[in-house]
Amino acid sequence: MSSPFPHTRGSKLGYDTDEVDEFLARAREAYDTRASGGGPAISSDLVRRTAFTMRKGGYFPPAVDAALERLEDAFALRERDQAWTKAGDEAWFANARSRAREILNRIERPDGQKFTRAGFLRIGYHPKDVDAFAYHLVQYFRAGADLSVTDVRTITFRSKRGGYDEAQVDALLDAVVDVMLAVR
Repeated sequence: MSSPFPHTRGSKLGYDTDEVDEFLARAREAYDTRASGGGPAISSDLVRRTAFTMRKGGYFPPAVDAALERLEDAFALRERDQAWTKAGDEAWFANARSRAREILNRIERPDGQKFTRAGFLRIGYHPKDVDAFAYHLVQYFRAGADLSVTDVRTITFRSKRGGYDEAQVDALLDAVVDVMLAVR
């Protein structure tokens, strides 16, 4: 049987092949059966938060990550369509606008004050990097600047002692992805 993804070579680490295969099988079953109202519950949020153990000779992470992004998009589109059918156009877009407003309220705070600090002895995201990306997010929400879901998913920030709390920043980025997928 051929493998769905390339493997890492030598001593390079990749995603555990059994874990990836099992998750994708569950996701495929969930996607196929949720259309008829049954099957295991897997959401776009669960796909986004999925992590795999690293093993020598595992699947090449960028290839798996790209597949997971497509899978997340497919689940998000289905969730959007189901919610839109249930709520209707006006309610759906009002909800998306409300969530975008919450995001803007956070990222329009003054530089250096957008998120809680990790603490003096803890490592967090470098505030200047996060603030610079927040500027791009503001331009996206306010003026429709060119920014893709992939840009948000793949952004990286330098580390800094006493920087912004990583969990808070990551939660906001997840919310941005949710809103972007909701209005596609």
